[in-house]
Amino acid sequence: MEYINEVTINEAIIHVLDNSSEGVVFNEVELELNEETYEYILKHIQKCLKDEELKYAVFNVERNLAKELSQEYLDGKSDIVSVSKELASQLFVIMKSNGNIPSCDLLTAAITTEYGRMLVVLKMDYVKNYTHNIDVVDDKVEINIIPQFIGLPSSGQKIQKCAFIKPIREENNFDLMVIDKNSGKKDEDEYGSNYFINNYLGCKIINNERDLTKTFVKSAEKWTQKNLKDNADAAELVRTSIKKRLKEDDSININEVSDEIFGENKEAKDNFVEFIKKQGIEEKIELDKQWVENKMKRTRLKIDKDIDLYINEETYNDSSRFEIKRNGDGTINMIIKQVRNYVEK
Repeated sequence: MEYINEVTINEAIIHVLDNSSEGVVFNEVELELNEETYEYILKHIQKCLKDEELKYAVFNVERNLAKELSQEYLDGKSDIVSVSKELASQLFVIMKSNGNIPSCDLLTAAITTEYGRMLVVLKMDYVKNYTHNIDVVDDKVEINIIPQFIGLPSSGQKIQKCAFIKPIREENNFDLMVIDKNSGKKDEDEYGSNYFINNYLGCKIINNERDLTKTFVKSAEKWTQKNLKDNADAAELVRTSIKKRLKEDDSININEVSDEIFGENKEAKDNFVEFIKKQGIEEKIELDKQWVENKMKRTRLKIDKDIDLYINEETYNDSSRFEIKRNGDGTINMIIKQVRNYVEK
């Protein structure tokens, strides 16, 4: 996956999309990127780029305003004020056709990265904030707490929907990166859970190395929990073998991993491979080594439902600090050694 670490914001603009209004409140000038504003937008962009929900996508072949408008800007044929207005108008039409889509400010920014230029669209849903209201009633000061519903998400909060759009080129593996998180409400279908991708951006999600690596790791763990829930010894062997492959190899062949883990146990081998493939994993996948490195920095073990253990990678692999001993009956002992200090929380 293309992990973007270098971001420069060149220009940005914001428009108000309030469902209770008849139209968009358009900004006619670019945002002044002073130190505070620049840092606020940058933190949101960086947080989105690091979000594990960030997906690759390609534009549909059909005519689509978001695709055409973004490419006009990225090809130098339009300016950010006019393009952002059109993008805001398009989203507002969709919002008005579905009253459950939350009001927002739509921020459009042009950025430069180590991979080139991008047009960024952030749907900044309003968050509920509180302030105080001061009145004087009968010569007495009266202070009340008043809710406000038009606050923008703080730099520490996550954006639910955004897009990072690239110039479309034949050599590209994808056209844009997208986050499209849903509300999780019971009326999700009525809410229009896929409006941002399907109706607004007009694109479809495609798998990348990180998605496939995550899916494989989660699927292998799910299989292990389901089939070896009362055999900690066998489960530990499966997990250790998979971790070793993730750490040492650049790609994983599902059949080879299954052969290595289960040996002559054909039933277990076939069951494992079939389960993994049902999760959308092909026989061979390329690994996202950066995701693997981050994932393996720390291990959390939930032991017999009543013990939580957090261990960093170095300690987990240091037999002088942590050791697993097999008891021969399907159970194991986990031994923490050379404890010099501990804190009770």
